[in-house]
Amino acid sequence: MLTNLREILKDAMNNNYIIPGFNVFGYEDASAVIKAGEKMNAPIVLLTHKAARKYMPISYTAPLFKAMAEKASIPVCLQLEHAKDFQIIEEAIELGYTSVMYDGSQLPLEENIRNTKKVIQLAHSFNVSVEAEIGSVAYEDIYQDNASIYTCPLEAEQFVNETKVDALAIAIGTVHRQQQQSAHIQYERLSEIEKVTNTPLVLHGSSGISHEDLSELSKTKISKVNIGTALRTAFGDALKEEVLNEDHLYNRKDLFKGPMEAVQKVVMEKLSALGF
Repeated sequence: MLTNLREILKDAMNNNYIIPGFNVFGYEDASAVIKAGEKMNAPIVLLTHKAARKYMPISYTAPLFKAMAEKASIPVCLQLEHAKDFQIIEEAIELGYTSVMYDGSQLPLEENIRNTKKVIQLAHSFNVSVEAEIGSVAYEDIYQDNASIYTCPLEAEQFVNETKVDALAIAIGTVHRQQQQSAHIQYERLSEIEKVTNTPLVLHGSSGISHEDLSELSKTKISKVNIGTALRTAFGDALKEEVLNEDHLYNRKDLFKGPMEAVQKVVMEKLSALGF
């Protein structure tokens, strides 16, 4: 069933569990994610990242993902990820996305607040949720252990008080595109942010979070984690193995069977770590 982020995150925060968001590129990985969610009776979020938008325009993917979500037996939210341009946000809302993530994290705080409020005004008029970001989650190839990229609790407090955003992405140690589960979560910083906010919190770059930390984070106000690299790695590795070992296969549906099963397995492992 199609839902928005606000509806599922409120229950998650109140009952201490985490909803996973998965970056998907098309039918194959989206189908595997939904099937895993249905098997484990877990709500999920299908994320459309900027890399996926370069691969295929949202005018193509939105109708597909929306139809898949509506037929699913679990709550499925469709979220546009890391949108910095107001035009793409408007387009996503018109196409049926139920949540948008405005990324003003690289802007001065006051400008980020102004832009986020503008996005919220539009999105909420269509019952579309809004996630925003304070702090900046680095990418593994340019990552430095620099405290300036982490979320400042006082800025987080000001941001949520002034914007009333539905969900807030924070930077407390995760890294985008991290292939190893080696993220060092700053629990003390998280605790300080929790003290001054009452908004569902989100972690990006969560492929790098250990299953033990995922379980521990479910006791906090972290209500959503975004996972992408783990799925792409599973899909790519399985496809390479399929091509090398099953060289008689040539039909798309046969070639993608193994990769889809690999993605479904990874999603189920993540869901299990999250307590589903």
